[in-house]
Order: sequence, then structure tokens, then C-alpha cells
Amino acid sequence: MPLLRPMDPAFPIERQIALDASSVILVNLFTLDPADEPAFLQAWQDDARFMKQQPGFISTQLHRALGDSPTYLNYAVWESNGHFRAAFTHPEFRAKLSTYPSSAVASPHLFQKVAVPGVCVA
Repeated sequence: MPLLRPMDPAFPIERQIALDASSVILVNLFTLDPADEPAFLQAWQDDARFMKQQPGFISTQLHRALGDSPTYLNYAVWESNGHFRAAFTHPEFRAKLSTYPSSAVASPHLFQKVAVPGVCVA
């Protein structure tokens, strides 16, 4: 099971999922030992397949850091925080966490789009 290390210790994922919000983006940064990359990728793939079947799921994308750094960034788009909460707390998903290598450290955080006039929309 990956160790969960919050991006913002004052407001970890457990507090974030309790909020009501529409259109949320999960950003999850993973670090791990290089030898564990194949096991990590298999565990992440299994999780992604599960999440893709859940109501409110829109999309996900995994990125790997350049070079020799075994650091990964995942983002996933959900219709609402309620949908994400249901999937994240689902017993089947929680059970899948045990398949991650012990060196994996996950830092999940939820975000919403911000409108910046002339640059981007919310």
C-alpha cells in the first residue's frame, strides 16, 4: 500500500473528499524506488481500469518524470467531488491499494479550474 503524504498537510485528501464541488481534478504525485516501477505501473493500470468504470469519471493521464527519476504524476478529471469520493472510498478500490509496492509514496490533492480573464476558463 502506498504511503499517503499530503501535498498540503493542513488539508489532506481525507478532508478534501468531504466537500461538495463540481468538476474536480485529482493530481497525484508518486515517488518510488526504480526497481518497483513495473509493479507500480501494473497497480496503477489496475486502479485506472477500475476508476474508468465508476460514475462521474471523465479521464485520466499518467506522466513519468524525465531522466532517471522514478517520479510519476497522474491527473484525473471527475464530474464532481461526490463521484470521486464514492470511487476513492469504494471497498474494491481500497483493497487495490495493497498491490502498490511498499516504496510508493502518493501525494493526492483535489483541484478545481480557475478562470483567468484572457488566459483560461473555469
